[in-house]
Amino acid sequence: MKSIFRQVGLIGKYHAAVPAGVAAASRAALEDIAHFLSGQGCEVAVERETASSFGLVGHAVLDLQALGAACDLVVVVGGDGTMLGVGRQLAHHGVPLVGINQGRLGFITDIPLDGYATVLPPMLAGQYAEDFRTLMHARVVRDGHCVFDALAMNDVVVNRGATSGMVELRVEVDGHFVANQRADGLIVASPTGSTAYALSAGGPMLHPGNPGWVMVPIAPHTLSNRPLVLPDHVEIAIELVSGRDASANFDMQSLASLLHGDRITVRRSQHRVRFLHPRGWTWFDTLRKKLHWNEGA
Repeated sequence: MKSIFRQVGLIGKYHAAVPAGVAAASRAALEDIAHFLSGQGCEVAVERETASSFGLVGHAVLDLQALGAACDLVVVVGGDGTMLGVGRQLAHHGVPLVGINQGRLGFITDIPLDGYATVLPPMLAGQYAEDFRTLMHARVVRDGHCVFDALAMNDVVVNRGATSGMVELRVEVDGHFVANQRADGLIVASPTGSTAYALSAGGPMLHPGNPGWVMVPIAPHTLSNRPLVLPDHVEIAIELVSGRDASANFDMQSLASLLHGDRITVRRSQHRVRFLHPRGWTWFDTLRKKLHWNEGA
């Protein structure tokens, strides 16, 4: 089968400090995947930091944005955190992403590393399932001015300080007052992020086809404060009323320290992340496998 994707980008996980043996195994895996893609008729370009970190040679090297602009497909080798970062940064290019799982869970990097040589050829030939994921556009507004701006694929989280008590948050949806909530924090999650921190805090799992957000309080003072499912066309505003050392996290990657009166606004981004999965893939298969359903007696 001949690949319909001519220019394919390759990105590996390189940020975390790992033992030398693990790094060597990662380098060998990336070299094997690059060689495999070339054998499928693809012109391979390696992301610059990946090439530098692992000493990969023999292929074109491009920085991340140039890779997104030039490639027909990007293959990401790593875990969900790696894919989240790549997805946020390349969404505006519209380039499809394929994830080969070298992490632990693999909710969005769903091709096993030891099975890519079997799974990828039909996908490269056009036999794949397409999956679009919405992004959240979040801003921190202080005294009428935006002091922080970020995209998130999983969630936006307002947290209390590590050694302080609860925070009090004023919550509005499309300018309508919802409630003042006292809690350890508040999570606003996309369907993609509904199986991450929001799930551990008691929120529901949202099918990625649902155009909605889930808003989940973290350890609320009032137990009747329950998760809310909202349409994703609304704007959610969270104002820090009281609490020390509070912060806002965006996919747990970027961090903004908050002052009293700061407002965190969350709305749907104009960009979406485009994933490709093996033909026949379903979200339910992922849940069953990753959450170990149907196991045991």
